[in-house]
Amino acid sequence: INECIYIYINIFIASWTVVCEQRLLLGLFFSSLEDFWLALHFFHSCAEREGGSSSGPATEALVCLAEVYLQRGELQRARQQAELCIRQADEDGWLDSNHRPLRLRARGTLWRICSRLADAQLEAADLDWALKLLHEGHEAAAGSEDKHLESEACYRLGLTYQSAGDHGTAKQFFNSCIQICSTLQDADGMGKSYKAMASEGNPHDQLQYLEKMADIYRSSGLKHGLADALLCLGNIYFKRSQYITACEFFRQSCELSFELEDPSLLQKAQVWLGCARARSLMRGHGADVEASSVAALRRLLTRKETRGPGPQALPLPGPHADE
Repeated sequence: INECIYIYINIFIASWTVVCEQRLLLGLFFSSLEDFWLALHFFHSCAEREGGSSSGPATEALVCLAEVYLQRGELQRARQQAELCIRQADEDGWLDSNHRPLRLRARGTLWRICSRLADAQLEAADLDWALKLLHEGHEAAAGSEDKHLESEACYRLGLTYQSAGDHGTAKQFFNSCIQICSTLQDADGMGKSYKAMASEGNPHDQLQYLEKMADIYRSSGLKHGLADALLCLGNIYFKRSQYITACEFFRQSCELSFELEDPSLLQKAQVWLGCARARSLMRGHGADVEASSVAALRRLLTRKETRGPGPQALPLPGPHADE
């Protein structure tokens, strides 16, 4: 009798696993936004029926539910499903339909959920709660074994600590992001971390960070990032009243922006170039006015006689550039 019961139980479990697999496939089939209610129905029926809670398909249905709820902005429901999936996947070591460990996939999904939840707290200016969520997300991202997610989690924490005025902790997370991105050869991730660190601190450190940012973008061939870095370097020298050096950085940024056909960045670089050029000319003119030498007088007369309409700005890229 016991043997018959054992066989019956095994047949029942095998049959239920097949049912779960079919319900999971149906949920995956109805993946379009307008069919989300069908996807939710099949994922829930796969994950919640008695007997299916310990199966691989039922566990995968949990992370699918989390992803659907995340897509729809129902973040608390998404978080609940992702955490439940992590608990079950950690216990049983299930793989998903693509043979990826569900514990890793669910942790990656949990990071995205925590990041979205933190966005809402940042909008409400609740930095403490946002940091708590981002730390939970960072732990999940690190556990997902996805270095890209982990670097993004470090970067988000750095920005948030910076907003909270804790620049020391922010720098630690930015440096962690840089280390991970260096391993991944992610120049953009390294560049944006250096730019974030350059937004605070003393001018000497700011200059060093921006020079590293420019070197990274230059060596990786990322021209848009390089144009932005050159613009930031020009601003540093402009604030130091080193207008000639600032002009050179702004000029290089203008040329790259024009080549990239980026009107917004080009206009910004042109404005700064004009300001730096004007300050440079005013400084030289003022010094000659105050001087009593013959050479200074000659320079003033030369400027007066040769003064023209001034340098022409680069045309804006686009269909009307020649008009």
